[in-house]
Amino acid sequence: MKNPFRRIDTTIRAAALKQPIEVGTVAWNRELTDALAQSSSTGKPVFALFQEVPGCSGCKQFGRDVLSDPLVVKAIENDFIPLLIHNNTGGRDAEVLAAYGEPSWNYQVVRFLNADGADIIERKDKVWSTGPLAERMIAVLESAGAEVPPYLRLVEQEHSDRLETAYIAQSCFWVGEMELGKIDGVVTTEAGWMGGDEVTAIQFDRAATTLGEIVDAGRKAGVVSSVYAQDSIADGVPVKKPSTYRVAKGSDQKRQIRGHIETDGMSAAQATKVNAFARNSKETAALYLVRD
Repeated sequence: MKNPFRRIDTTIRAAALKQPIEVGTVAWNRELTDALAQSSSTGKPVFALFQEVPGCSGCKQFGRDVLSDPLVVKAIENDFIPLLIHNNTGGRDAEVLAAYGEPSWNYQVVRFLNADGADIIERKDKVWSTGPLAERMIAVLESAGAEVPPYLRLVEQEHSDRLETAYIAQSCFWVGEMELGKIDGVVTTEAGWMGGDEVTAIQFDRAATTLGEIVDAGRKAGVVSSVYAQDSIADGVPVKKPSTYRVAKGSDQKRQIRGHIETDGMSAAQATKVNAFARNSKETAALYLVRD
């Protein structure tokens, strides 16, 4: 299958993995002029990280948890021009810091620049976690008229506070995970048991879809026999009162890819989407995989 993502030279990738923890595993540019030139030639926005290196525990956590997330790294490297500016050194870094009015020895700040070096969206401080950063990355790409990769929207959803949980019964939760996982707005799936039924436990983004819409789509795919809920969901769908949920054994999870694609290192949302599409649309499944 053709790899739809930009490949990073293996030497650059190896160097990125040995970087200070504060800057994660992104393959960074270090010169503003070079980054702006690349932005001009590619049309991609500049992802400008102003970071304290060496930094405090919060700076290290940002690098370890956010800037080392495989899907965040992929988005930064493929849809942006990555630029790193140290905020506690001299030379060119200090000149860029002064030009943008960034305080020295500060917590990390990410700014998104166009080819002229101007902010695409307003600077915002204290964006220190994965979901809010992904949300701003999406806003920048939309503002620039660029396509937002599905995996980046998934990252934002998985780390949002909008997730709701539901339990949908069907004759086979192996198929339930696959078909329900395909639905836009369904973020994670898990095979389990409730009330004697095989069920797929789902988390969905209430800003992207509703349980009723999910049930309608699931019925068309043949994976809804009943729903465990407090209230009626859709006409003709039996509703049962929720009871104790029991997760299915590991060998029953993500059966479409088990033994074929290693899920270790994937997030729950990433594994959900790869499992959903791997059998019928390998190209779509590849959108959620990380490729060097």
